[in-house]
Amino acid sequence: MVLSDRSIMEALASGRLVVDPIAEDAVQPASLDIRLDRHFRVFRNHMQAYIDIREPMDDLTAVESIDDDQAFVLHPGEFVLGSSLERVKLDVDLVARVEGKSSLGRLGLLVHATAGYVDPGWDGQLTMELSNVATLPIRLYYGMKIGQLSFQNLTTPAERPYGHPGLKSRYQGQTGPTASRLYRDYQRPGAE
Repeated sequence: MVLSDRSIMEALASGRLVVDPIAEDAVQPASLDIRLDRHFRVFRNHMQAYIDIREPMDDLTAVESIDDDQAFVLHPGEFVLGSSLERVKLDVDLVARVEGKSSLGRLGLLVHATAGYVDPGWDGQLTMELSNVATLPIRLYYGMKIGQLSFQNLTTPAERPYGHPGLKSRYQGQTGPTASRLYRDYQRPGAE
């Protein structure tokens, strides 16, 4: 079952859920609003002829940052990585789903393509896959409400939560928009 506002507040009070910093009006009837941080990972298409998922591609993206009142302009058809302003930490018996805000979706802004699931045990800022499917550029601002999290209890606590040494948890503790680390699946043991 999806957690209600009362259950979200109880999870925050008990420490099963940490959202820091949390906005005063973040808790909604069955979700929690998250805001956009100031850093974006922009694809440098002119630097690479293709993406090879088996290789680290450090030159594929670059981080750009905006000031408090400065806009980041997301052009039609453009895809960038952004991140939540908030650090989110889930207990081992709690999962979350990242969803867009309907008012932004009605303008053509998508906040995730496939990375909408937050595993039990997660701790870090959330990287969002921002896409503009509209025909006009969209201005994004630091601190704006960008998405919402809904939460569900697991039937039992996860035995191997995200970050467990036996898992290939690539993003535990991430800060800022983090590039893909899929290439690590193709490395020989001991290589970095």
